Amino acid sequence: MKKDKLRVAVIGVGHLGEYHVQKYKALPHVELVGVVDVDGERVKEISDRYDTVGHEDHSAILSQVDAVSLAVTTEMHFEVAKDVLANNVHMLIEKPITYDLKEADKLIQMARERNLVLQVGLIERFNPAIKKLEPLLKKPVFLESHRMNLFTTRGLDVDVVLDLMIHDLDIILHLVQSTVKEAHAVGMPVITEKTDIANVRLIFEDGTVANLTASRVSGKMLRKIRVFQPDAYFSADCGKRQLTAIKLDSTSKDANDFPEVATSKEIYDASDPLADEISSFVNAVQSGSDPIVTGEDGRNALSIALSIIHQIERGCQNFEPICT
Repeated sequence: MKKDKLRVAVIGVGHLGEYHVQKYKALPHVELVGVVDVDGERVKEISDRYDTVGHEDHSAILSQVDAVSLAVTTEMHFEVAKDVLANNVHMLIEKPITYDLKEADKLIQMARERNLVLQVGLIERFNPAIKKLEPLLKKPVFLESHRMNLFTTRGLDVDVVLDLMIHDLDIILHLVQSTVKEAHAVGMPVITEKTDIANVRLIFEDGTVANLTASRVSGKMLRKIRVFQPDAYFSADCGKRQLTAIKLDSTSKDANDFPEVATSKEIYDASDPLADEISSFVNAVQSGSDPIVTGEDGRNALSIALSIIHQIERGCQNFEPICT
């Protein structure tokens, strides 16, 4: 690796991949070596716009870089990602890590054997509302998430569980730190042939319960996670990037001699989660540290997501053990 600047490329420069290009270009200690996309017109447009070199084949650039962002379609993740790792290149791979657990395990193994950083692009982990929520939690009892999007033609290569709900699965698995014991999932297609609306209730080994709802055919945008614990209630609004906390104040009493409830709200509207995610990836590569969202994290979220999808497909009516 070059000592002065980290050499990077972005493979897949569609809607999301272009944002990766923008963030890398803004980092003074990073050199954007090039961009890759199978769409020749698109790669020329992006390479011209950001003053870099464009390629239609990712193999043309792997010998020139230290690290890449991989933002191709999910069905191409495994084939391209294994080429990246085989060339000893660090990788930030967009979510979901793959469609298949065995393929995810293979990528994790390849990265581990080569001492490479493998980070999964579960961006909400870098949302300031979630980052500020995490240290406030003691023993969550119940969590509830709603992730509702307007319909868009982007991301239709996967269903709503892998497209949207996987973000909240990752957050909740990270916050609860217990094994999922049982799940009950329902869902249905509305516009596409895949599931567009889904709900799941998870029961963890430690007794924590989580209820997750995701829709990509909603009439409004909503990205919110609520957490209940014995002394407090928290509401993290990922869309508005704000955190509301309602806590019991045992030091203050009301007129009836009951403990008062203190409410606080913080707004972090100047934040940029994608910039933070990419900076974190660059830092992990340069420092040799583990990324904040590891390949294992991406694999764990995928495992639960696939169990949910399989339940929905079978039309299960009862709680089922989670098999990993």
